[in-house]
Amino acid sequence: MAKIGVFICHCGENVAAKVDCTRLAAAMGEHPGVAVSVEYKYFCSDPGQESVKKAIRDNNLTGIVIAACSPRMHEATFRKACAEAGLNPYLCEIANIREQCSWVHTDVNMATEKAMDITRSMVEKVKRNNKLQPIEVPVTRRALVIGGGIAGLQAALDIANAGQEVVLVEREPSLGGHMAQLSETFPTLDCSQCIMTPRMVETAQHPNIRLLTYAEVESVDGYIGNFKVRIRMKSRYVDIHKCTGCGECMTKCPVKKISSEFDCALGKRTAIYTPFAQSVPNIPVIDKASCIFFKNGKCKVCQKTCQINAIDFEMQDEFIDLEIGAIVVATGFQIQNTAVYGEYGYGKFPDVITGLQFERLASASGPTAGKILRPSDGSEPQNVVFIQCAGSRDPSKGVRYCSKICCMYTAKHAMLYAHKAHEGKTHIFYMDIRAAGKGYDEFTRRAIEDDEASYIRGRVSKVWQENGKLMVRGVDTLLGKPVTVVADMVVLATAMVPQSDAKEFAKIIGIAYDEYGFYNEAHLKLRPVESSTAGVFLAGACQSPKDIPDSVAQASATASKVLALFSKETLEREPVIAMNNEATCAGCWGCVLACPYNAIEKKDIRDRSGRLIKQVAYINPGLCQGCGTCVTFCRSNSIDLAGFTEKQIFAEVMGL
Repeated sequence: MAKIGVFICHCGENVAAKVDCTRLAAAMGEHPGVAVSVEYKYFCSDPGQESVKKAIRDNNLTGIVIAACSPRMHEATFRKACAEAGLNPYLCEIANIREQCSWVHTDVNMATEKAMDITRSMVEKVKRNNKLQPIEVPVTRRALVIGGGIAGLQAALDIANAGQEVVLVEREPSLGGHMAQLSETFPTLDCSQCIMTPRMVETAQHPNIRLLTYAEVESVDGYIGNFKVRIRMKSRYVDIHKCTGCGECMTKCPVKKISSEFDCALGKRTAIYTPFAQSVPNIPVIDKASCIFFKNGKCKVCQKTCQINAIDFEMQDEFIDLEIGAIVVATGFQIQNTAVYGEYGYGKFPDVITGLQFERLASASGPTAGKILRPSDGSEPQNVVFIQCAGSRDPSKGVRYCSKICCMYTAKHAMLYAHKAHEGKTHIFYMDIRAAGKGYDEFTRRAIEDDEASYIRGRVSKVWQENGKLMVRGVDTLLGKPVTVVADMVVLATAMVPQSDAKEFAKIIGIAYDEYGFYNEAHLKLRPVESSTAGVFLAGACQSPKDIPDSVAQASATASKVLALFSKETLEREPVIAMNNEATCAGCWGCVLACPYNAIEKKDIRDRSGRLIKQVAYINPGLCQGCGTCVTFCRSNSIDLAGFTEKQIFAEVMGL
């Protein structure tokens, strides 16, 4: 016989202001099967929880309903209280009379009647609840970090320093990401390479980190704690175990005028190269598309030069299969395709460059050794115009969002230019200044008030060339008049966008993404570093535009999540998973096709002699996420969802 306890929480005034809790408690006390019906101001408080535990023990309750806020808020709290009182935690249900009732109504009588309906339906459901048990799955204590930028490095080091094994995969020949391309970092103007290089070296030398550069993740199968990952090691055509990084092969290579990706096409590299001088690992890679040997079968100068025979033109891609317990995705960002800046003359006028190209010009390791020079003729520009929001916050360019860092790095660029060209002048066209961060507003004010830049509030409509000068046409909205600035160089604060293959890669990992291709977190406020797939975490600008401090903080947060997962040999998971009745399963495989988590496979049913009788669907409890999609697709009505069976749902409906 059911003995249900109903506990109605005032939630301060959140519920009580619109729901007559006394009337609700009285009504529920008369409902069949309800043994206890009480109200209290805060049931989530310690005294409130103690009263729930006491009621369970004193009345031998078989189930409880907490009429309060969203189950997302305190379901875990009350389940824990049930367990401490000796009641199976899955015999506890939450009737949401706050978000779904009091918050959305103004009429007290109407809200109270609705609260009765909601609570009554949950009472009927909990009568049919079963004593579920958490699912235990083994955990492989090895983490995979995808991406070797600052976020990936921070996550890998935090996990490795805690004594856990890490595999770090970076698809470029070297670690570093975009941070390695920067000259200085805001708001302290300290050297980016001075921060980044020691981190890269520490990662490469860490005994708990296995570094796989020039590699890509090919496939990911399995589930939290038990992922199976295949990694493609792309052919460098250089044996990493033999190469000493002397660089002799690069100096002898006859192909020397290939645009450098690291220098944003402002510098040149050879066909066999390392991205930059401080590359980690300092092992070159052969660009197959540019190498003379791969084009016509001749040359091999680099191979002849190498005295330790480290170069192998017969080298093939290799595959590595790994068992992984948790995955950190830190794949970073790229800048928006510059083809969209037609009105600014990018690609047409060589002295119209992006902010990242300006970083390379300002960097001591850049193509001009830190001198700000015009790409067109190598002269020092005397007038530089910076255009903010070049692509960002512009629906016509497909980017509605703010790229977050542009106001800051534009102010930084103005300061760097003023320090290097004392007689130069800068003009910054901006929509508004967004400088949210510690010391950020002070940094931008410094650029404005120290006369290092002339800020013009307005958008630029066109850039054209006239008599060897760039003419920048815009509007000053504060003065209410158009303005034309004559410039030697124009720098565009280009939008941060996801990697070009972000959506395809999300499908490999099995995570969700937004309309732009940034990866979605499980919950914006409560689970900001977790993805929709358990065991996969997000760090850095792959989730949204971020600066370095935010990327590092998020990376450390993902590391803490991974370490929490690795703190036990087995993982307890919610038992709310799909269940298949093998006796009635027709083997139509609609569920197999529908399952978004690949949790369902075919199972052979054999008689005692081993003869195959039929095939049925088997649901892997480790993979199943309890989404219920298979339930709706099952033609024979054989699949049900634990905790949300058809009988329970029907009872809820009838309770209304």
